[in-house]
Amino acid sequence: MNKLLLLLTCLLPLFAFAQGWYPGGGRSMSMANASVALTDEWSFFNNPGALGAQDKFSAGLSYENRFLLKELQSQNAAAVVPLKVGVISVGGHHYGYRNFRSYKAGLGYSMQLSDRLFAGVQMNYQGIILSENYGSDGGVTAEAGVYAKITEKWTMGVAVFNIGRAKLADYGDDRFSTIMRLGTAYKFSDKVLVSIEVDKDVEYPIRFKTGVDYQLADMFSLRGGFATGRVEGTFGFGLNFEALSIDLGSSYDQILGWSPNFSISYHGKKK
Repeated sequence: MNKLLLLLTCLLPLFAFAQGWYPGGGRSMSMANASVALTDEWSFFNNPGALGAQDKFSAGLSYENRFLLKELQSQNAAAVVPLKVGVISVGGHHYGYRNFRSYKAGLGYSMQLSDRLFAGVQMNYQGIILSENYGSDGGVTAEAGVYAKITEKWTMGVAVFNIGRAKLADYGDDRFSTIMRLGTAYKFSDKVLVSIEVDKDVEYPIRFKTGVDYQLADMFSLRGGFATGRVEGTFGFGLNFEALSIDLGSSYDQILGWSPNFSISYHGKKK
């Protein structure tokens, strides 16, 4: 039974997300992770280029329980610090339990290139720890992104994870996935934002994702999304206070079931 559970937990990350790349934040999760054209502190995971548009300190923590299994819990943390020139970011990710864990720690730098164009790069150390009988391995990955404000209502983003095709282990030429993401978001009104995105793992077919953020009140937003490929529906809501944001949501996989998520973020004053 223990060997079966170990095999299951090793395989599920490949179904949950591509190996090595993990999105972050309850808002992103609730919108099917169609977040490459959105900017907030969780862009540390979703598009480092979008962090260049951040003008205030922010930090967040998130928690997710994939498919309601205690062995498949994950935690994310990110912090964004605007400098005189550019924005520096730091964050980390942990997934799994005693017999299978994956982790990531990264440092990024983003900056404004022009009035409406931003770019960023990020370096990560990440790896996998198996049970005592199997050991661990890890490596360095690089990612980069670009974020553009086409108009005040229309944004676009592109991001690439694991640009150099870094290896996880020499055995079997095992590499972290290389993911390319392209998306756009449009704010139809003060209340409705729609985001559309395609992502491509170099080893798997293109996946289409879309999400909607509907602001029902000044402090309350309702969200939903849908992704193809491995069909997945998502929904959730956000509570936005002056310096604090709380986002809750859930995704539903047609085979594996529900995955609730939660994040909380602190926002400082604009620089």
